[in-house]
Amino acid sequence: MSDDKHEDPWTQGPERPRAGGQDDKPQGPPPITATGEDAETLRERQRLAQVDILDRWIGGILVEQRRSRRWKLFFRFLFAALILTTIGLSVYGIFGSPGTSVPAGPHLGIVKVQGVIDTESRASAERIIEGLNRAWESADATAVVLHINSPGGSPVQSQRIFEEIMRLRGEGDKPIIAVIEDIGASGAYYIAAAADEVVAAPASLVGSIGVVSAGFGFQEAIERLGVERRVFAAGENKAFLDAFSTVSPEQRDFWQGVLETTHDQFIADVREGRGDRLSRDDRLFSGLVWSGEQALELGLIDTIGNLDMLARERLPEPMTRDYTPGIDPLERLSRRLGIIAAEWLGLPSSVSPLRYQLY
Repeated sequence: MSDDKHEDPWTQGPERPRAGGQDDKPQGPPPITATGEDAETLRERQRLAQVDILDRWIGGILVEQRRSRRWKLFFRFLFAALILTTIGLSVYGIFGSPGTSVPAGPHLGIVKVQGVIDTESRASAERIIEGLNRAWESADATAVVLHINSPGGSPVQSQRIFEEIMRLRGEGDKPIIAVIEDIGASGAYYIAAAADEVVAAPASLVGSIGVVSAGFGFQEAIERLGVERRVFAAGENKAFLDAFSTVSPEQRDFWQGVLETTHDQFIADVREGRGDRLSRDDRLFSGLVWSGEQALELGLIDTIGNLDMLARERLPEPMTRDYTPGIDPLERLSRRLGIIAAEWLGLPSSVSPLRYQLY
């Protein structure tokens, strides 16, 4: 057998093109794709498609960045507007509050008692007493006028204002007059009773000399719902005012005694302030409220009238000035947020459960 006829697949095969040269076999045309396009055209189309995808991707990123910048600018402008508004309200509360304009010549010094009398309200003892002293010390204020429009409120705050009015009244420098607008009841009348003179409109609501403590009892409701109330207290009566706990007869009697003691204080101070002007009607201290005309007959007020009439009667040229301290808007906001936070967290309120208030 001849070795020339032996074919080795490892050493024999198709010839490779020589370096730097072309294959001896002629090259055919570029392969044709199924769509009838050559490879070069296909590659160009793929490149253009990739460029288009890249352009759209970059465009989306730019749009998102522009949108993000717009929102950032919006929130920056909003934040700046809030800061400017807060500063403006603070400046107004300090420098532009009512009563900053001083009338030339004699005038009535007004101190407003508006809304519920409470430590956190406009009618707090701190603000009212400060206004009273400002008006009292003013040389041009011929009289101090308590302009009252309040249903009452805290016993302690009302007592503090009453005692301050009585102290100033004892100095005898200028008259203190209480003018009742729509309502001057409970703690508000407590304050008015300390004045030298009380004025009210014919339809004003006056009186309600009493003490109230109101609440609800939900102990049966939570039992029906399958809710367990967990209160931990040291002292068997510490949580007897809890709305979800039962009240024993002894606790009820005790609390009624507290109310009656506070009521006696109220009656004693009204008698001290009004003196012999009060009638001997048995209903006077029963908690009833009367119109201005009825209150005049009972000796709860001295005159039927209003603030305008009082200014015309006491001054040749009626002028008034408000001496009530303004409330800083930031302080008002912080107080309100504090109350809301305490409610959300379930923290107890420092406000007394006793109220001199008309409901």
